[in-house]
Order: sequence, then C-alpha cells, then structure tokens
Amino acid sequence: MDVNVLLAGVDEVGRGPLAGPVIAAAVILDPSRPIAGLADSKALKAHRREALAAQIHAQALAVGLGRAEVDEIDRLNILHASLLAMERAVAALALAPTRILVDGNRRPPGLPQAEPVIGGDASVPAISAASIVAKVARDAELDALDAVHPGYGLARHKGYPTAVHLAALATLGPSPCHRRSFGPVRRLLATEPAVG
Repeated sequence: MDVNVLLAGVDEVGRGPLAGPVIAAAVILDPSRPIAGLADSKALKAHRREALAAQIHAQALAVGLGRAEVDEIDRLNILHASLLAMERAVAALALAPTRILVDGNRRPPGLPQAEPVIGGDASVPAISAASIVAKVARDAELDALDAVHPGYGLARHKGYPTAVHLAALATLGPSPCHRRSFGPVRRLLATEPAVG
C-alpha cells in the first residue's frame, strides 16, 4: 500500500443490545508503528482489548468516535443508526482519510467513497483497531449507565438480551436507556410503566 494513503478502518459495536447507544470508531493506523495482536474485538478478552485500545490511542495517526443515541436508534432503526455512527466517527478524525474501509456489507450513505469489507474486523488491521476502540468505549459507557440505572446488570451484560437482563426488564420495566423499538422492550411497554 502507498505510504501516502491514509487508510481509515471503521466499525461499530452495539447493534444487538436492548440498551445504550451504538458506538462506532474510525482509526488511521501509523504504518511505521504497527500494533501486534489486532483482531476482532469479540475474539479478545476484556483486559486485552483495553490494553490494545490504549496502545491504539497512543500510536495511531488518528482515532475518531461516533455514536447514535437511543432515541436515534428508535427513530431511524438500528441499521441506519449504526451507519450514522460510522459517518460521525469518520467526521471526528483529526486527519482526512484518503481511503475508508468499513466492516460489513453496507456503505454508510454519507461516505460514498467508503468500501465495505465483509469480515473486515478480523482481516483488516485498521478495522480491527476500530472494533477494539469502539467496544472498549461502549463497555465503559454501559458501566456508567449501570450506576445511573441500577438493577438491570448493564455492567455485566452490556445491554445484551441475556436471561438476567430480560428478567430485570420484566421486574423493573424499561429505563430511559432502553431501546423502545426493540421487541422485548416494546412488548413490555404495553404492560410495565417506564422507570425514571
């Protein structure tokens, strides 16, 4: 690859959870400072992800984070909210990339020059780096939301629809950080009042 190419890898996390935002990252790695051990964030243990995220922030040429909030997810649907978060991550980069690779099979509409790469989070180092940065950022956010909305176990399952989470939802009703458009939450809203 041409050393003058500023390649941004882009990925998002948080499409499947019932609570919290979807967060995307865009990363332009420094070819002269390779980072060993980059992989799909889902294949790494939490302590390894956190160490790699710190290294990526320290060594990458640029890192940008983008997000779509719960109300945007409910209004747009999760796919379009995820693509919007990716666009915002690229816009947050301190350097303008000359090439953009996004994980998945969809090109964000605001990034017409982007190239989708199926399985990119496991095969393209810059996308792997983006998946790690996004995952660590979202996990930290769910830890914080757990303190604001106790009882759901958000720090434990990060908002995914585990048995523990579904049981807490049935008992407590949805919180303000729950996605109203997602089936398990939508069904509960008919019978359970939302809590503050």
